[in-house]
Amino acid sequence: MLLKKDKRIKKASKKIFGIAIALVLFLVVCFYLIMTCSGTWLVQLDDFKHVRWVAVLDGQGPDLERNDAVARLLQEHKIDSVLILGRRIFRDHYNADFYAEDLMKRGNFDSSAVFLARHDDASTIEEAYTIIPWFKKRNADTVLLITATGATKRAARIFNTLAGGKPHFIATNGTSELYLPEAWYSNRESMKIWVKEWGSFILSTFDLWNIDTVGVADSAYHTPFRSLAEERKVDFVDLQKMLPSVKRKIDTLSTPQPADTSATDSVQ
Repeated sequence: MLLKKDKRIKKASKKIFGIAIALVLFLVVCFYLIMTCSGTWLVQLDDFKHVRWVAVLDGQGPDLERNDAVARLLQEHKIDSVLILGRRIFRDHYNADFYAEDLMKRGNFDSSAVFLARHDDASTIEEAYTIIPWFKKRNADTVLLITATGATKRAARIFNTLAGGKPHFIATNGTSELYLPEAWYSNRESMKIWVKEWGSFILSTFDLWNIDTVGVADSAYHTPFRSLAEERKVDFVDLQKMLPSVKRKIDTLSTPQPADTSATDSVQ
């Protein structure tokens, strides 16, 4: 009886030891994949020869690296028109205005091909709801998204899911970013981006679960998207409307006013 019991104990011990070894190997493999591959799983950099439209998502860094990418693509004639997104940062000032002003300083670009999308969207999904109907209305076929390196795959998935295949969204990144996909653990900022982007990727998976596609009638933008050329026309028209009132004010100030004689009359 004791021999049989000892055999069962030894057999169970070997089984537990084997499970422990397998578990350790599994954890080692997971750790290896996390350290070497998880950073690149967030990245989607699509190759393309030419697209008509590019959408620059909000969230540029102080170096405006996405503007660098847009300027280069315009100079290489790989894109035709640009839609620049930018959130409201003050009462009546938007990031889009600053982005567009900086972009136009980088080259002699056609102002009628640079459009502004001023918005109050707090997430990539909200940005998608804002601009997808606009692109659908313009019958866009393929749209290039320019966003942060670690957000490229998430952004492309969000936009393609909500667009239902038309237009088709591809993605690329700006330049000189802090995130290092192959070595995200090499510096603190890159690690912070890795944690944030994986959290956003997982949350967006739940947000997109069984979600309906967005149509032309589902537009969420509350201000018209105009090109810089159209913006200048609107400003010119507004100035013309102001001229009559300004002229009346000038005439009023320049016309001599009758002297106040009430005090003299009272003395007499």
